[in-house]
Amino acid sequence: MYDVIVVGARCAGSATALLLARAGHRVLLVDRASFPRDTLSTLYIQQRGVACLSRWGLLGRVAAVCPPLRRVSYTIGDVRLEGSSRPVDGIRDAYAPRRHALDMILAQAAVEAGAEFRDGCAVDDLIWEGNRVTGVRLRGRLTAAAERARLVVGADGMRSTIAAKAGAATMLEHAPQTCVYYTFWAAASDHFELYEAAGQWVGAVPTSNGATLVQAYFPQAEFGRVRANAMSAYLENVRSIAPDLHARMLAGGQLDRLYGTGDQRNFFRAAAGAGWALAGDAGHHRDSITARGITHAFITAQLLSDRVSDVLADPVLLDAALAAYARDRYDTLVGDYHDTLAASRLAAPPHRIEMLREVAASPQRSEDFFSSMAGARPRPGAEADGESLARVLAWMRQSRSRRRPSPDAAQRATA
Repeated sequence: MYDVIVVGARCAGSATALLLARAGHRVLLVDRASFPRDTLSTLYIQQRGVACLSRWGLLGRVAAVCPPLRRVSYTIGDVRLEGSSRPVDGIRDAYAPRRHALDMILAQAAVEAGAEFRDGCAVDDLIWEGNRVTGVRLRGRLTAAAERARLVVGADGMRSTIAAKAGAATMLEHAPQTCVYYTFWAAASDHFELYEAAGQWVGAVPTSNGATLVQAYFPQAEFGRVRANAMSAYLENVRSIAPDLHARMLAGGQLDRLYGTGDQRNFFRAAAGAGWALAGDAGHHRDSITARGITHAFITAQLLSDRVSDVLADPVLLDAALAAYARDRYDTLVGDYHDTLAASRLAAPPHRIEMLREVAASPQRSEDFFSSMAGARPRPGAEADGESLARVLAWMRQSRSRRRPSPDAAQRATA
């Protein structure tokens, strides 16, 4: 009998297992993949996520495998902003480690904390007692097993088996808006670069071993055209809005094959139910264009472990804690969700470019802009510091809904 079984050993799952094992609980961590293994990812960890790594004592391990990212540039039309976010909990740097390195760091830390880790081990089904999940049926390389726990956590990604088997309802959903292709280039950039134009978005992120991840986004409606000749479309996207970056890419040389996806879903699923919970992309997924997936994974791991750690032995208290986790998750992430929807529309209206031109003229306003992108708390008085900045920050929050879930939504979150 385990206290917690965590299904999925990447950012959300290993972090959850780590935190609960450190709290003294008996934790089983499983993943169907054999580690180490890469996965589709923007790699970028915002300052909020880096602050989690620092709090967990893992920042040194991550900093050993990739450089700190201390500067951001954002180019739209003929406007270019440069700067960085204000610190979050004392953290100013971002990082972008390769996922095979980051995921192993997290999984090893969970094992060091006392969690049992089985990779190459898939979930066939959940075990139920009445309407409560009490375990999982596992299938490994050579054997099958049934394991029981007080809580089963699904951290198994956007296509979560745990969410499907538990019947997790979709609370909020929007259609995919972009498709993306990316690959790695040698020494193409020394900082986080963003480029935007109508119908286009390009990001360049320095990562491990001198490589730079360069991503090109297209409208979802163009996915069929793009994938028919993906490399040509990818290079033309970069060349047309970031010619200098394009030249640096070709000069350094391509390091890996081209990766891509048109399956950029946007949703909130119910966060928890009797005996089960979802963390990371299993419960909430958004377009990768704002590069917040890893940060959100860490945030949900912390929110969940904080709520359930002291009440795992009491089903009544555990259910109440899971309901509170559902509210925490929604309130914490819904603003980012609507920010991402706004960005993934790939609109670059002229009036916004003119507003950003004024912001670019002020280092302090530029810092406010990048802080908003990173999710840092607003500087006191920032929105009163010039009409242009206030209007830009308001645009960045358009369509946001920071309201708590309605009673019906809250009920569905724990149904």
